[in-house]
Amino acid sequence: MRMRSTVSRAAATRLFWENGYEATSINDLTREMGIRPGSLYAAFGDKRTLFNEVIAAYGRSPAGEFIWAAMAREPTAFDAFHRILLDAAAMYTDPGTPAGNLLCSAAAADVDVAVYMCDLRNASVDTFEKRLATARHEGEIPAAADPRRLAAYFTAVMHGMSQRARDGATAAELTDTAELAMAAWPAR
Repeated sequence: MRMRSTVSRAAATRLFWENGYEATSINDLTREMGIRPGSLYAAFGDKRTLFNEVIAAYGRSPAGEFIWAAMAREPTAFDAFHRILLDAAAMYTDPGTPAGNLLCSAAAADVDVAVYMCDLRNASVDTFEKRLATARHEGEIPAAADPRRLAAYFTAVMHGMSQRARDGATAAELTDTAELAMAAWPAR
């Protein structure tokens, strides 16, 4: 079922992003969303279903789609990965949102939620690997380059940047990290 308003969705998203899944209580959610617990349960059934909806909406937002936008927009894999890391530096430190990336910030001890979040994060590795395999096939990176290892590397850099943003790193610091990471790009 759809949330009643974008204000309610934004409130739930902010709570999960700032506090994570486990530390966000039903009381926190209903208070910030401006609804009673019964309304939340009637609309979603439980906190997990609400969380799933928040994650899905995040994936359709600019914060969730910037990777795929860069992949589609940039002419080369190098340009795409450079753009992704620079956009991450800016987005992860945007004062209008909680620091970091929701998919990294909302980690959970609940096994089902943890597996769900792990699968979503690992989807980035798969997406990166496909783009890098194409780059290797087209001669943009050397034939000896391993797309899976490179994908894992760039994913780790992004996750690290997310955590650094939560720890107070500035956009300038994360931009420096992005530039340093691009220095690891395999030479042709």
